[in-house]
Amino acid sequence: MSRVLSKCIFSFLLCVCLWLGGLLWFIVQIPVQPSANESTTDAIVVLTGGSNRLEYGLQLLVRVKAKKLFISGVHDKSTSEAILGHTTAPEIRMKLMTLGSESIVLGHEAENTIGNADETARWLKQEGYHSIRLVTSNYHMPRSLSEFTTIMPDITIIPHPVFPDDFKLPGWWNHTESRHLILSEYHKLLASKLRHWIVIVTRES
Repeated sequence: MSRVLSKCIFSFLLCVCLWLGGLLWFIVQIPVQPSANESTTDAIVVLTGGSNRLEYGLQLLVRVKAKKLFISGVHDKSTSEAILGHTTAPEIRMKLMTLGSESIVLGHEAENTIGNADETARWLKQEGYHSIRLVTSNYHMPRSLSEFTTIMPDITIIPHPVFPDDFKLPGWWNHTESRHLILSEYHKLLASKLRHWIVIVTRES
């Protein structure tokens, strides 16, 4: 076996090991328990795109865990706070009516997780807020935290993961949908880390 071929095989195996190690690290970062932090924050931020996220955010709002609820990535601009309220359980709708429409703010600009972080950062600055409770699916939480903490390092972020019925972390490799979500989120997180690194290197050069 030639030296060049040996180096190629070694490099390939090293990349595979690094990829697998990173995947294991990523899986460990996925929350498996609801948030135990009961402290109050300035705002609750819900990222659209997954089941039960909005419901959880509204539940936190009626439990007075924050002053306002910001929903980032609402694509339908005709959606109103009232319509969102009708998607919840009756008891939550009743409590929402006492809070007033100004307690729920819709963000329409975000198209992806990067956009969610940008849109939220602008809104927090406008409101003068310094802490949030971040609501998104548990498999999406590692990448969301990475984007949010990078863009707003001075903001206190309490993760509040949601656990979708169609995502199974134990034995994820045996479930097509769970396997797709984990691999997709892992690769997107790697791309996010690489993008942040390139930005830092570019600024310093």
